[in-house]
Amino acid sequence: MHLKLSQIAIKERCGAVSFKRGDAFYRNGKVSFEEISTDSVQAIVQGVEDFHINIEKNRKGFSATCSCPSLSSFSKDCQHIAAVLIALQEEQIVEPASIETSDGELSSDLLTLFDSSPIPSSGPQMHFENRSVMQVKFFCKVITIDHDNFMFAIELMVNSKRIEDVRGFLEDVKEGRNHLDYDPKRHFFDEKSDAVIRQLIHVMEDEKVYYRAMPSKAKYQSNKATLPIPSSAWKQIEPLLLHASHVILQYGTKTYYEFNVSDGDLPLTFIFAGSEEKGFRLVIEGLQEMILLKDYDTVLSAGKIVAVKRGEADRLYELKRMLKRTGTNEIPIPMNQLKYYMEKLLPSLRKLGEVHLSGEISAQLQKTPLKANLFLDRVKNRLLAGLEFQYNNVTINPLDHRQPKVGSMIIRDMEKEDEILQMMEQSQFNQTESGYYLQNEELEYNFLHHELPKLQKMVQVYATSAVRMRILPKTTIPKIKIRHYKERTHWLEFTFKIDGIPEQEIKDVLAALEEKRKYYRLRDGALLSLETREMEEIKRFMQAVPIQDDEWEKQFEVPVIEGLRLLNTLENTDAITIEASFREFLESIQQPERLPFEVPSQLDNVLRNYQKHGYKWLKALASYGFGGILADDMGLGKTIQSIAFILSELPLIREKGRPALIVCPSSVTYNWQSELMKFAPDLQALILDGSKAERIQLQQELETIDVIITSYPLLRSDIRWYENQEYHVVFFDEAQMFKNPLTQTARTVKKINAIHRFALTGTPMENALEELWSIFHVVFPELFLGLREYSELTNKQIARRIRPFMLRRIKEDVLDELPEKIEVLDATELLPEQKKLYASYLAKLRHKTLRHLDRDTIRKNRIKILAGITRLRQICCHPALFVDGYDGTSGKFEQLMKIIHESNQAGRRLLIFSQFTKMLQLIGQALAEEGIAYFYLDGQTPSNERVELCNRYNSGERDILLISLKAGGTGLNLTGADTVIFYDSWWNPAVEEQAADRAHRIGQKKTVQVIKLVAKGTIEEKMNELQDKKKHLIEQVIDPKDERLSTLTEEDIQDLLS
Repeated sequence: MHLKLSQIAIKERCGAVSFKRGDAFYRNGKVSFEEISTDSVQAIVQGVEDFHINIEKNRKGFSATCSCPSLSSFSKDCQHIAAVLIALQEEQIVEPASIETSDGELSSDLLTLFDSSPIPSSGPQMHFENRSVMQVKFFCKVITIDHDNFMFAIELMVNSKRIEDVRGFLEDVKEGRNHLDYDPKRHFFDEKSDAVIRQLIHVMEDEKVYYRAMPSKAKYQSNKATLPIPSSAWKQIEPLLLHASHVILQYGTKTYYEFNVSDGDLPLTFIFAGSEEKGFRLVIEGLQEMILLKDYDTVLSAGKIVAVKRGEADRLYELKRMLKRTGTNEIPIPMNQLKYYMEKLLPSLRKLGEVHLSGEISAQLQKTPLKANLFLDRVKNRLLAGLEFQYNNVTINPLDHRQPKVGSMIIRDMEKEDEILQMMEQSQFNQTESGYYLQNEELEYNFLHHELPKLQKMVQVYATSAVRMRILPKTTIPKIKIRHYKERTHWLEFTFKIDGIPEQEIKDVLAALEEKRKYYRLRDGALLSLETREMEEIKRFMQAVPIQDDEWEKQFEVPVIEGLRLLNTLENTDAITIEASFREFLESIQQPERLPFEVPSQLDNVLRNYQKHGYKWLKALASYGFGGILADDMGLGKTIQSIAFILSELPLIREKGRPALIVCPSSVTYNWQSELMKFAPDLQALILDGSKAERIQLQQELETIDVIITSYPLLRSDIRWYENQEYHVVFFDEAQMFKNPLTQTARTVKKINAIHRFALTGTPMENALEELWSIFHVVFPELFLGLREYSELTNKQIARRIRPFMLRRIKEDVLDELPEKIEVLDATELLPEQKKLYASYLAKLRHKTLRHLDRDTIRKNRIKILAGITRLRQICCHPALFVDGYDGTSGKFEQLMKIIHESNQAGRRLLIFSQFTKMLQLIGQALAEEGIAYFYLDGQTPSNERVELCNRYNSGERDILLISLKAGGTGLNLTGADTVIFYDSWWNPAVEEQAADRAHRIGQKKTVQVIKLVAKGTIEEKMNELQDKKKHLIEQVIDPKDERLSTLTEEDIQDLLS
């Protein structure tokens, strides 16, 4: 069908939005042609359903219809027609617009002439791909150069078609041209195949260099389908072929459909055969079937490519030439030189293959395995040991240096013998003429418990009963039995127990442990090791137990929270035996939903299931007198869960006359009041604020008040009054307000007197472990002792200890309707000029500011150092951000433009964030030069315009929004985007998280891809490592999805600039 089409013509006919959407349909392979004739085209576009398009030629040009429902208010053709017209033009099914055209068509041709859109790479694109993959088969062949010299060579098959001219194909791939069925705009090679093709292109370009040195080059130059691979290039291409999907190995007349590379043993057998009468010879089996590529240090055998050490291929090559000269597979050995040949050849031949001895040789030369025996006895408080080495019928005492007189020559395993003798020496045995002895109980214990298990792997041990009774069986494991008193709710009982040891001796064992002894001798003479993993656990536990009076008892009692703290000192729970009463107690905390706590009736239909779980968790902790941190993500309803708890406690609050206290930031006091009025109108709540006089007046009229609400600043002002009051429960909202234990706020909140204490915060730990301690020290001080004791705990111990007392859920866990969010780190190199500038500025910064870098100098020069760090970050982004007259570009900038082009082809919609507004302007300038429309939003954008701009973006008017990180990081809904790009990083990953949540939030229907651009080998990479370190710390202690970083510490700065 002959139609005159251009992009401008299609846009005029269908409109810009329909053209854009039609282009996305085409790029994603949604257009298929049913019938094409000279006057008509019938096609299908796949959408939510199949839309049928009919295009017919007429006098005015052509008419087009689509089966989609049309809007009477829309006069242009739809996006589905646009998709078919684009497909017709792109696939050249129609003729291009001729020169005999109107002015508008001439303009279109002019635009097409200067269209410099980049050609997609032969491999998959970085982030967005809508082309179809082409299957490549690689044929790895062996070609003969001359006589016994061979080379590897490669032939190709693409989509089941042999490539007749491999160099022409590689040249076309390199230049981005079509070749047979391959079209770089429509096809790509998978990543592994593309890596091989790229390496073959390098080989092709280097070919002329090594052709000059090759004899008989015309022999394989004439074969255009084959590309020889020199040995210098083979080490690069071999691992790529190993990982490629379809590689076929061919040599001789054989074809192997798997490409196997091995560094294992060759299937070679060397046989020393013959007799003194007929002569001796070396028979070599398996060598003739092998192809040796000595320049490649490679052997081909049974379809495998076997790498050999440098020099070994040469030896095999020479051996093969020797065999060729003899015309057999044997090499003669002179009669009187057998022993000499054996000594010289055996070690080397064993490295190449198996060595066999036959005939008279095996009779003269014996190699039998070593059997070592160790005999142990105990006589008169002495441990006696005897050692013998046995080779078949020959027995050798290693302390007797006389050689055995036997008919055959024995090859002793001296390496193994020396290792055994060295272990006996390390055990500090005394030696006699024929044996060993120990007369020291500590050395005897060390040998029996530490050295003997190692020796048993090498010798056969024969021990008398006197020795065996000194070693306790492995089943003798100490245990701590734990019981929870139901009748005394807040107490735990611990009992020590060791199977096989009388109870009256357990006290002595504990005393020996406390004295840090290595072992304890039981009354029956057995040596009980106190160095086992289980004993170490008991020792650690005892060190944490409160000081006993005079001596250890096998049983003691402690309060519940102290007992839980003791349990968290144990790393191995095998040392614990839990009785049913304690198991029930643990389950009540870990599974509060099983407990009989009724949800207040007025909230039963309001609370979501996870919120009911949170409410019962608060109730469970309160029932045992524990405090805790409710650390749910923002927006998950920490407030309403707290209100539910207060409602459930209302009878006690009114009966005892102790109100609930809520302490929160000033900005949310009235929000608390509003929520209480909305969900619990029966509660009498009061905000205790106003002037000093007004607050004093209110403080005197609280008899009927159930809930008092105040702010942290007012609490500090009125603390003398508050510390003299008694509260039923206190909730500290946004508890990170007192994460620093040295602040006045932290000291103030500790003075509140309440029966139950809870913290509410979405960020319980932002930057350091001490922040978590500070919050728990207020709401549950018994959980940890002082800060010094806390700092000695491992991250694992802290995590175990807080687990029952901190509840955290995040949006992704409880809101199923959210689609997936995929995060990608895209690292790129600095350009050469950019790298020089970066290195120069970093050296200058180090010389002037960081020569004497320590905490004090960092504090004094903090502003100057941070300014220098900002300059380094700007160089990573684009030197033009602060270098006047810089006319170059930057690695990240070029990478971003590449991603933008890929996203355009894939129909993606972008949010591009940067901290630097000048960077956004540079990006905007580049987009404008390429004719790509975009929206722009930063701190200068008026508030009333922001919502309208976001609505226009979400409606699909333009596909790119440039947005400053601070101005657009919060408060905006941008669910029209499906791709978020962070051009540069911010110190606090929570800011990036919030910015990405502009697109990844309720209302988003697509998977959101988050791409973070980082300059390799720069401060940006260090920043990313630092953030990951902080995230990892938080993951270890709190949970895997709480990733925040709030401040830059002195240690962080030292890490960044080291």
